[in-house]
Amino acid sequence: MPPDRHANEPDARHEGLATLRRFVPYLWPKDNPRLRWRIVVSILLIGLSIAVQTVLPFTLKWAVDAMTVTGPRVITFAMLAVMAYAAGRLIQVTFDNLRNIVFERVGQDSIRSLSESVFGQLHQLSLRFHLARRTGEVTKAIERGTKSIDTMLYFMLFNLAPTVIQLLIVGIIFQINFGWELVAATAAAIAAYIWLTRKITDWRNHLRERMNRLDGQALSRAVDSLLNYETVKYFGAEKREEARYAQATGAFADAATKSANSLGLLNMAQALVINLLMAGALAATVWGWAKGEYTAGQLVFVQTYLMQLFRPLDMLGMVYRTINQGLIDMAAMFKLLDTDVEVRDAPGAPALLVGRPSLTFDNVVFGYEKDRTILHGLSFEVAAGSQVAIVGPSGAGKSTIARLVFRFYDPWSGRILIDGQDIKEVTQESLRAALGIVPQDSVLFNESIGYNIAYGRDGAGPADIEAAARGAALLPLIERLPQGFDTEVGERGLKLSGGEKQRVAIARTLVKNPPILLLDEATSALDTRTEQDILATLHNVAEGRTSLSIAHRLSTIADADNILVLDQGRLAEQGTHHDLLRRDGLYAEMWARQQSERERLSEAAE
Repeated sequence: MPPDRHANEPDARHEGLATLRRFVPYLWPKDNPRLRWRIVVSILLIGLSIAVQTVLPFTLKWAVDAMTVTGPRVITFAMLAVMAYAAGRLIQVTFDNLRNIVFERVGQDSIRSLSESVFGQLHQLSLRFHLARRTGEVTKAIERGTKSIDTMLYFMLFNLAPTVIQLLIVGIIFQINFGWELVAATAAAIAAYIWLTRKITDWRNHLRERMNRLDGQALSRAVDSLLNYETVKYFGAEKREEARYAQATGAFADAATKSANSLGLLNMAQALVINLLMAGALAATVWGWAKGEYTAGQLVFVQTYLMQLFRPLDMLGMVYRTINQGLIDMAAMFKLLDTDVEVRDAPGAPALLVGRPSLTFDNVVFGYEKDRTILHGLSFEVAAGSQVAIVGPSGAGKSTIARLVFRFYDPWSGRILIDGQDIKEVTQESLRAALGIVPQDSVLFNESIGYNIAYGRDGAGPADIEAAARGAALLPLIERLPQGFDTEVGERGLKLSGGEKQRVAIARTLVKNPPILLLDEATSALDTRTEQDILATLHNVAEGRTSLSIAHRLSTIADADNILVLDQGRLAEQGTHHDLLRRDGLYAEMWARQQSERERLSEAAE
């Protein structure tokens, strides 16, 4: 993710306005009139709260002025005035909380809608994006972005806007009751307060951005380490991982300390401006009272209005920081939404119709980076119902073929056809519905075995799950487990053995029931006995389907109808196992080398 600009840069302010414009449709949804009504009612409640707050200082002034005069009626009036003040405060709190209750659904729906948009976008982005980004940093950006929505809405609508309105009203009241001098002093103090708050807050934003960056780095290291738990254990690297994490958390702690200390400095500077204004205003009122120009009640009048102003002004620094940081966090989330979708459906693309599930590569050229070509004009055909294997040295482009077939990437040139239809011209959803895959490393969800099997097809029922488990020779394991299909498989399926995970992956593909099956080195990570068991299952599953097996061990695909031998992204040879051995080419060389290695291992075992 590109680094965020500092909040005090001109471009950052421009992006802030753009971010707010992007957010408005989520705040004022055109297709949800009920939410719009909630916003209108909330605004009305804000207006009523401001009106009550404006009247409250008058009731105290009247009470104090009445207390300087004797008489039963005056006492009654003063008593009613203070009771009205108390009632007004209660009414104001009631309006404020009713406003929060009414508006809460608006904020939550905005968060939900935006979160769903980002989550959907992440699934639309290419494999290239997900391989280049750190999961922890992406999830942190989404978390910060969604959390900032609620706080930004609250402060902008319920703090900033009412404060501006109150400033205007108080200015008019001060002008009427005390003249322009107090209005000018208040305006100057507020201008100084805002300027000081912004300057210090902009400085604090640099510290905050660094703190967030270090926080994301610490989270990313923690996620990476925990996802690679086994690798850490294999190499006894617990202390190293702890040291890396401690370095990240230590740097974050230092940055957080500086950020917190700068907040103390800001608070002291704000308090200086506020109390200078308070002292000057009260002193001027007392001086006017001494000259007989003001009543005693006007001292309370001024003090109450200034306190009402100071209460939201005390929060102005936090409001400015929150909105500023919220814009930064939301901008980072919108950058995810704006990330270019590398693989898109063609406009008006039809669904893939598979009558005869054939697969054709027609002069395909592709590479992950522009300066490194992986496939050089690759052409081959997998006839409908046939079982074809792809072999070759490491780096020949075998796994790239599977990624291109699933359209995780588009070739630079050439075509990939299924039943004569270019997969770039059909919808990705229909394309992937026609394809099944059993990968080398079957990553499972941290759910039950039944859930992972049913994941192959939306709406799969218990009968489908059991039939698929039977077809994948998984039922003996299920019957041995106390919880059966409800057994949890753990993070990434780590509670299951390699062979058990592969069988779950096979069952998941059987539930999907695709006409074309890809086996991407599906047994290379298994021991020989488990491999043979899984191979027998895979042969049964591939029966009656078009299958493309990507293999490292040649013995696993010796009975394929056709074997394609790749070398540096080009088709070097093709034919049956026996034909390729007779040619004494690359395949024969690879076969001889693997047979020699197996013999050495057998001798060593004896």
